[in-house]
Amino acid sequence: MADLLTDNFTLNKTTPTTVPAWNNYQKTGFRILFLFFVIMSIPWNGFWYKNIASIRWDTLEYRHLHVFCEFTPKFVEIQSESGHWGIESYVNWAIVLLVSTIGGLVWTLFDKHRKSYNTLYYWLRTLVRYRAGVGVLGYGFTKLFPTQMPYPSISILNTDFINLTPQKVFWLSVGSVPWYESFTGFIELLAGVLLLFRPTALYGGILLFAALGDIVFVNFVYDGEVHLFSTYLCLYGLFVVAHDVPRLYNLLILEKFTTPDNFFPNFSGHWQTLRVTIKSATLLIFIGLFSYLMYQNFRYDPYKLPHNKGLAHSAGYYHVTEFRLNNRVIPYSPADTVRWQDAVFEKWATFTFKVNKPVKIDVSGGGGRPKKEVDRRFEMAGVAGGRHFFTYQADTLNKVLYLQNKNIPDTTQRLVFHYNKPDKSRIILHGLNENRDSIYVVLDKADKKYTLPESTLQPGNY
Repeated sequence: MADLLTDNFTLNKTTPTTVPAWNNYQKTGFRILFLFFVIMSIPWNGFWYKNIASIRWDTLEYRHLHVFCEFTPKFVEIQSESGHWGIESYVNWAIVLLVSTIGGLVWTLFDKHRKSYNTLYYWLRTLVRYRAGVGVLGYGFTKLFPTQMPYPSISILNTDFINLTPQKVFWLSVGSVPWYESFTGFIELLAGVLLLFRPTALYGGILLFAALGDIVFVNFVYDGEVHLFSTYLCLYGLFVVAHDVPRLYNLLILEKFTTPDNFFPNFSGHWQTLRVTIKSATLLIFIGLFSYLMYQNFRYDPYKLPHNKGLAHSAGYYHVTEFRLNNRVIPYSPADTVRWQDAVFEKWATFTFKVNKPVKIDVSGGGGRPKKEVDRRFEMAGVAGGRHFFTYQADTLNKVLYLQNKNIPDTTQRLVFHYNKPDKSRIILHGLNENRDSIYVVLDKADKKYTLPESTLQPGNY
């Protein structure tokens, strides 16, 4: 074991027998970078370990594996706009760099006479390659099977552009072209696979930085919330690429004869078996198993959209033909704070209506991977304009809808509506609203054609 962790080991036969010594600046810089990337690669959140411990392999879902892919160090959290979307969100990286600098200087005091850290550098690159590879694989699959940025819902298609947050606009711009989203996922997956193999790590690092660099940029421009993790992966990709930059410069710019770096331990015996086992397990779990679980997720349980099917043969946009409050007819008025202006039944179990009454905008982006229907908030995240979202369960025998407000997900915002469908284009609702007033609503489906064509690549089985 000591031979694999120190510079006293048998080199690969293609490696030159003389390895140049490092200067003091190189050694000190390496010590700091080594500590920095090791700390950055360790999950420091207790929730991470709790999630791992709770995994049941007999009911394994992609959610359980994705926790291995996405984590960044978090010691403090700044409750401000910049702390969530801006530059202050990187404060934990500054803490890690400070700790690494102090640790690197202390390390220097106790290890002044070492000539080089070639072997430790090899293992650090291996750690960075695998961490970046596994991280980007997790996100690549959510795009290859386009679930990260879903196709716009009917409610969104009937929401004015001005009532969407910048982040929502960007996510919908990508989600409206699922085949493009799937292509970007393929690129990320290719970068991840290349990073897992030492001979192709350079190409994987370049591709990773190219694929994730624009994601960093657009998340800053559109107030996105994944700028932190995309920057994290870009940083890891740059570290992998930096190893070969001097050789690339020598070859491409100076046009001089250049030899590749073949400095790596000569694995043999049990070490070779262990190496093959770890690599095979990584490929099997994070490519083979992950692809299967993500397909199941895409096909039957898209994590950002509700899982349950909606009321049969009801999906569509509806005009509010008649609206009564306490048996009094309320005429249409865009300024009325009670009367609904329109309503939507989605393919899944979501019902929405628009009324001139403000709602609290969810600015989180609707991320995460919640299991409960009421917590799947992507469809309503970043949406203003008075559209209220409800998840529901339908009792088709007694013709009752049990609704829960997704804008205010608590027990006080549960409604019960009886429904009737005189024909395929009309739905009549009656019950009590949140103020315990009786309402009677006649909804007529509009035969509405949208400019955005229906995509053939959409998640869910509704």
